[in-house]
Amino acid sequence: FAADGVRVRLGTRVTRVEKAEGGASRLVLAGGGADETIDVDAILVAAGRLPNVEGLDLEKAGVAYGPRGIRVDRHLRTTHPDIYAAGDVAGTYQFTHFAEHQARIVIRNLLIPGILGFLRARADRFVLPWATFTEPEVAHVGLNEKEAKALGVPFDVYRYDYADLDRAIVDAADPGFVKVLTQKGKDRILGATLVGEGAGEMVHELVIAMRHGIGLGSLSSTIHVYPTLSQAVQRVGDAYQHTRLTDGARRVLGWLYARQRRISGESR
Repeated sequence: FAADGVRVRLGTRVTRVEKAEGGASRLVLAGGGADETIDVDAILVAAGRLPNVEGLDLEKAGVAYGPRGIRVDRHLRTTHPDIYAAGDVAGTYQFTHFAEHQARIVIRNLLIPGILGFLRARADRFVLPWATFTEPEVAHVGLNEKEAKALGVPFDVYRYDYADLDRAIVDAADPGFVKVLTQKGKDRILGATLVGEGAGEMVHELVIAMRHGIGLGSLSSTIHVYPTLSQAVQRVGDAYQHTRLTDGARRVLGWLYARQRRISGESR
């Protein structure tokens, strides 16, 4: 990245931080020869987080855990049948909204234990949205292209750019796009990535579609308020619909149109 004309490679190691003039901070960077320095106004330390299970004596309770946290099954039950775990301590995705989802699953399974595994709720780890509130925002759910290829899942990609979206143009928010992956040859949504203003809000329409088996074709035919950013989702659906208009379909429609004109002419 570049700051005040100084270019710094990602992964550069900071050896120490010093006070600079005017209340700024000076970063001393490790270099091949003499140390380099950069003066900055603020420092953001993203240290990450780890499950805090030390001192809980989980071994005595028969609850297994590892570096990523407490081991749970798809119902969020630990290796002790009467103990459940939810949130960051249960590993997987460290999102506040996913922790809330897990808490709902745990409460339901405690109140409705089920019979022989039936009626027990499962945590959804596939249709899980997330958003990064940068400028522009980035939101995602399901598979991306790299993941789909790694899994050997055939897919199609449909994309619509904010540059062609009336609301984004009026608001000068045209940098951005909506990209959706579908099952090859079908409109079943496998994943979506949104970049741009309102991405964290708009992703929910695609989450609901994935969760309830609503395809891109149905999103295309659903009325969206004009002018809104969410029309970008509808336009992606339109892109899918256009692929259905094959040469054979064009010929049939052309024949039907010509026939209708002929019948209309004869009726006059």
